[in-house]
Amino acid sequence: MKTQWQQYKNIINSVVKPAFGCTEPISAAYASAVVAELLGRAPEELDVKVSDNLFKNSMGVFVPGTGRIGLPIASAAGAIGGNPNGGLEVLVNITPEHVETAQQLIDAGKVTAGRKDVEEFIYCEVTAKAGDDVATVEISGGHTQVVKKTLNDKVVFDASSDENTSEKPKSTASVCEGVDISIEGIYDYATNVDFEEIKFILEARDLNSALSDEGLKHAYGLEVGKTIQKSIAKGLFGNGLINNIVMRTAAASDARMGGATLPAMSNFGSGNQGIAATMPVVEAAKHYGSSDEQLARALIMSHLGAIYMKSFYPPLSPFCGNAVTSSAAAMGMVYLAGGNFEQMCFAIQNTLSDTTGMYCDGAKSTCAMKVKSSTNSAVMSFLMAIENHEANSQGIVAEDVETTIRNVGKMVRLGMSNTDATIIDIMSA
Repeated sequence: MKTQWQQYKNIINSVVKPAFGCTEPISAAYASAVVAELLGRAPEELDVKVSDNLFKNSMGVFVPGTGRIGLPIASAAGAIGGNPNGGLEVLVNITPEHVETAQQLIDAGKVTAGRKDVEEFIYCEVTAKAGDDVATVEISGGHTQVVKKTLNDKVVFDASSDENTSEKPKSTASVCEGVDISIEGIYDYATNVDFEEIKFILEARDLNSALSDEGLKHAYGLEVGKTIQKSIAKGLFGNGLINNIVMRTAAASDARMGGATLPAMSNFGSGNQGIAATMPVVEAAKHYGSSDEQLARALIMSHLGAIYMKSFYPPLSPFCGNAVTSSAAAMGMVYLAGGNFEQMCFAIQNTLSDTTGMYCDGAKSTCAMKVKSSTNSAVMSFLMAIENHEANSQGIVAEDVETTIRNVGKMVRLGMSNTDATIIDIMSA
């Protein structure tokens, strides 16, 4: 396999992973599980400090297996029953007994959580105490990227030290750094690499489809997917491709945000973005009668395209990542419809022309509404693209897709630099 293609595969494997629960509170749960292991016994006190972005995305989302919202329960559950080797699936095996013990710790005022002024977008520091012992674990640059461990004022692990050169932290945003990658390169890889090399991506279909099924069967959040389902049954919506794609995608987000005890296949640290990259493509494949191989190639376009586009701005930002993720999904849908590469670029341009004003005001049940909106745009954009309609040279959308992608990155990095602080102030009022 070409070196470039191996790099592409490595990128996907590094940031397309199963995640049990919203990744921001899960980051705190993971840090707490690790600090409890370091402490060597159940913590009697926990203090959690996180970056503004991680704080914002933990304020309104349910922690799976707990039926509760927020950093305190995520951290306490992670410390009491979390698997320190579980990564983003740290809470998979927690029990009601674990949750009850965690809640007792919170009710006793032994769990505190707040913000810490740091430059890193993804940052979590958890300090645990038991008797005279004090342990601290720091995560930085990635949701499960431990950079430092301290026990009783002694540093027992420091990823930046000479002894740990191979483990020095690498920010999630830099996964594409130094790699010759572009939308055209992604298309070439997805369409020409051996199927055996990419069939692993079909797990995204399995995990996120199960979440969608769960969201349509049970009541979660605002029930966006179920509302569309009921509206179709009542004849208010047509039972066609667009509505089925939006319904299935939104339902998975409903379940995800509502605390369903099922993992999502995440993309770039986000379960919702993993859903938005997956479900439209899966449903389009059903519509067109695509093979597993064709689906896998389309999912590679969608997931890797989303990663590439998001590499131009921070992994947590005031910009809703579903906007660009859905544009990559539109690319994958054009492929399944038999479209050519030029039409795939049209689909990306069309989606970005519509969705780039969507901001992120934290992880919560209304994320399913944003997923619905960006997915609806992606479907319309791919249908326009296969009719050879393209939005170009309008607003921040440039004449070519690569310039547009960089324009979006510039808008997020520079144009929205103060937006997060305002959003957090509003949410914290």
